[in-house]
Amino acid sequence: MHLTHLLARWQPLWRPLPFQHPVLPWEADYPELGAMLRSLTDEDCARLEDDPFTDSPLARWLPVEALAELVTLPALSARNATKLPEAWCQHVGGRKWQQIEAFAERLAFIPGQKLVEWCAGKGHLSRTLARLLESEVSALEWQQALCDQGQALAERQGVALRMCRQDVLAPEVADALKPDSHLMALHACGDLHVRLLELAAERGSAVTLAPCCYQRTTAEHYRPLSREGRRLCERFGLSLSREDLALAVQETVTAPRNVRLNRQKASAWRLGFDELQRELRGLDAYLPVPSLAYGALPSSFEGFCHWAADRKAITLPDGIDWARHEQAGWRRHGEVARLELVRHLFRRPLEVWLARDRARMLEEAGLAVELGTFCKRSLTPRNLMLRARAPA
Repeated sequence: MHLTHLLARWQPLWRPLPFQHPVLPWEADYPELGAMLRSLTDEDCARLEDDPFTDSPLARWLPVEALAELVTLPALSARNATKLPEAWCQHVGGRKWQQIEAFAERLAFIPGQKLVEWCAGKGHLSRTLARLLESEVSALEWQQALCDQGQALAERQGVALRMCRQDVLAPEVADALKPDSHLMALHACGDLHVRLLELAAERGSAVTLAPCCYQRTTAEHYRPLSREGRRLCERFGLSLSREDLALAVQETVTAPRNVRLNRQKASAWRLGFDELQRELRGLDAYLPVPSLAYGALPSSFEGFCHWAADRKAITLPDGIDWARHEQAGWRRHGEVARLELVRHLFRRPLEVWLARDRARMLEEAGLAVELGTFCKRSLTPRNLMLRARAPA
């Protein structure tokens, strides 16, 4: 209840996107907070991006200590604490393999259950568990090419895996599930994992789930899954749009230096173009520009502006001072990074709130539920895990 109250109480501060506003709406009421953020050094900004709750100067205005306490969850106990053979990680990336190891250790499997992986990709998790538990696993995946590749890998390795091409949002998926099914998913997105939870609640199936990408949903506004979540949102006035949900998954593991530098350049150039388009259009309003695939960033700021202008049907006149606008973009990039620290403070609380809503939905269906972490944040910030089963 307290977490719902804090998210609702402070939503005027964490909802606005700093890159859209030269001056944020809340700065009129909290001018000293805005001034403090803008005065932070690069080192302090980087430290608070990495750890928003420790020695935070935002505590003068915001409930840092209370939020830190509310997002502290237990590390779930390992149920299958067996070191997996290194040979099993063949064809799997290093970080992904470590996540699979951590997930597999904490799967609350009971002999006789029928394991079903949701949104399985090539079935890396399923193959691992089929070997570890010496049990056949069914892996549901929508893309036929991934099913074929996963089945080929399983046959090559002599693993009892059955890859099934299946749209998990289609009605017939329910026919494959029984009360003795154990549904599992490592980072299933949005509506996909919601459908898993709905079926588990309906059928009484066991669940082991690491949710992800809550914003990948067809609904423009979030409707809490649990009755308690809906009641609390109504009581405290918490309203979440699809765009708000994206905040919960913004944190990423530190990327290689060249990737980080490329991201920073892309951000600065977008902000430089934003200042330019406001000036050219005579309209002080943010104009969304499409995303660019990784590695597709033009070689110069001028080239990026021509690319962006073409997509927004803006004519660029001769004589633009490209250096001035690029410098403005970099200046705004630093400012935005500092102002984003307010949102970063509420990033994990929102993610925990969404996970608790999912846990409460299963509890309301009569399942016994555990919510905690399955690995360290340095391995993946999406380290929350739900474990649910029928009561003993």
